[in-house]
Amino acid sequence: MALRHAVLAALLDGESSGYQLTKIFDVGVSNFWYAAPQQLYAELAKLESEGLVAGHVVVQQGRPNKRVFTVTEAGIGELAAFAAAPPKPLLIRDDLAVRVHAVDLLEPAPVIAQLRERAEEAAAKLALFEKMLVHLRGDLDEESFLRHGERVGPYLTCLGGCRLEREIRDWCLQSARTLRERAAHTRRELS
Repeated sequence: MALRHAVLAALLDGESSGYQLTKIFDVGVSNFWYAAPQQLYAELAKLESEGLVAGHVVVQQGRPNKRVFTVTEAGIGELAAFAAAPPKPLLIRDDLAVRVHAVDLLEPAPVIAQLRERAEEAAAKLALFEKMLVHLRGDLDEESFLRHGERVGPYLTCLGGCRLEREIRDWCLQSARTLRERAAHTRRELS
């Protein structure tokens, strides 16, 4: 998936400035795509030059003017073509997983601390995504929203983000506990 498709998908809810788009990526899209603000601004310019988004200036009182963007019909066509293409396999590159993989030959204390930290980060993201689910479905319960909600796609990706963060949290906590117990057992054997 190219950044362009994530930007186009994020703009489906309406016009956004580059700044607003960075906030959307921080929260609403962070469960499946990361992009630095400068990447987003560069991608918006590229998408506009290709006619996939349209931008216009909004004059503001007491603040600098801002440029906002919306998806064009060509942009929706690009998303449709992307959606119809076979997906690429999921690639994971996680330096913490490499550390855990090699922990048998390392001092486990730093890895345990990193696992705890990652578990806390995952728990914080999970809480954020769970709040987002409540916001997205409004007054509807989940089953009603999934059947009749206006835009179910963001909700489904947020559900996926919740499951992923829950699994990451649980794996980190279990791995840290296992490494702590093994380290304690080794210390007892050496005593």
